[in-house]
Amino acid sequence: MSAAAVLTALAMLVLPSQDPDRPLVATTSGPVLGVEADGVRAFKGLPYAAPPIGDRRWAPPAPPESWTDPRDASTVGALCIQPPANGDPGVGPPPMSEDCLTLNVWAPEGARDLPVMVWIHGGGYNNGSGTAALYDGTALARRDVVVVTINYRLGRLGFFDHPALAAARPSDQAAGNYGVMDQIAALEWVRDNVAAFGGDPSNVTIFGESAGGAAVTQLMIAPSARGLFHRAAVQSGLGRQRSADLALDRPGRPSARTLGRTWARSAGLPADVDAAALRAVPAEKLLSPMPAFYSDNLIVDGRVLTEDVVEAFEAGRQAPVPLLLGTNSAEFWWIRPTDAGAYGRDDDSLTEAQHDALLAAYGGPEGYDQHVVSDLAFNEPVRHLARLHARAGHPTWLYRFDVVPESNPEPSGGATHASERPYVFETLHTVGRPLGARDRRASAAMAGYWTAFARAGDPNGGDRPVWPDFRQRPDFLLEFGNEGPVAGPMPNAARLDLIAAYRSRTR
Repeated sequence: MSAAAVLTALAMLVLPSQDPDRPLVATTSGPVLGVEADGVRAFKGLPYAAPPIGDRRWAPPAPPESWTDPRDASTVGALCIQPPANGDPGVGPPPMSEDCLTLNVWAPEGARDLPVMVWIHGGGYNNGSGTAALYDGTALARRDVVVVTINYRLGRLGFFDHPALAAARPSDQAAGNYGVMDQIAALEWVRDNVAAFGGDPSNVTIFGESAGGAAVTQLMIAPSARGLFHRAAVQSGLGRQRSADLALDRPGRPSARTLGRTWARSAGLPADVDAAALRAVPAEKLLSPMPAFYSDNLIVDGRVLTEDVVEAFEAGRQAPVPLLLGTNSAEFWWIRPTDAGAYGRDDDSLTEAQHDALLAAYGGPEGYDQHVVSDLAFNEPVRHLARLHARAGHPTWLYRFDVVPESNPEPSGGATHASERPYVFETLHTVGRPLGARDRRASAAMAGYWTAFARAGDPNGGDRPVWPDFRQRPDFLLEFGNEGPVAGPMPNAARLDLIAAYRSRTR
């Protein structure tokens, strides 16, 4: 009998106490004791890597230690170190700890060879976790999939370098992108263990939102992630972001190493600080000032990530897997192009003629101010990636989410950034405001499309409206609106064309 078959057989065991609500599963590290309720088994707080503490801070993830007695897996693990929550329901419960490399699994009772969906949370690579109730996998698991949510290192603990660290590590060791390395380690754990929970390791979908969506595209171009997943879904995952090089300073883009040295100086550390002293810095000190997603947390390190996402897609070097991707209709409606920060500066290189043409396309300054940042950061880049993936011959499905609850208090004029998450997970009860039958219908539709995509690499099926493949219907998408999903041409194409022309001249 193969190792996978042994694990699958052991997955069906229960404790000698014959408690049917506490299923016991054998993993490669040791047995884990989950909980079962209403036909779904949950296993939480499972370590997929050793705690990244002490000498393992700013080192690639190492395998977890093994155990022999059944490990209680009824509660989630700690959050990775991050700034205080700002009310985002995607953060999860305390405590925080550097010992946070855990994942959670949900599977229907009796699962066998089911599709696997691995969720990568967002939060600008600074916040969030796989432990939030927003990402509870129970409802999706009832649709006959196995759901896995993960934690990964964040902020300066996950995306950082410094000359002292470089001097102390082997020259061939991957560095800088520790959070991405954690994501890959979690996918390796899934490959080696998910059969024991009833999942099919040869049918894994990675999906994520915002920074988690960007992570999905990074994994699509990461050599060491190749073969660990077989479909990919990107929710508001940017697309044209430019990374810092690990060690090479570029005009306007300091290297990760220079950024690390600058932070250390601002934190009062001596110029000759060594790696041991850096690893002894209290974790909370690394939070201030909070690193920026665009300038600090995106790194091309030469090993884990060898180029930017858009460059790899333009050259056809991304993973040749079915891709589902899209954005929300009013992503960053509150950010104006005059605001400080990376998103507000995104139009700074426009010529006067380009600016005037865009003003006209938006119907004047008011429309420009409300929508151009969302189009620059999300809508045009996602169309660009969809075009490139379809051009390479790979199945591609594009969506736009425009469901706005009647209880929405924001004058956004559409669906704001991250508002689609509870619809995908069917966890509408976690968002803190009343949602009605219309929202439940929208959620059931999204969850149906997403799980169908995980099952077959195609979101279509059942009695849902047909979602056109981008290869056959270029620039057609599925719009999720208040009256249900409808296929049609991508909205606002003229202004996106102007942005695409601007991008092509600023590369």
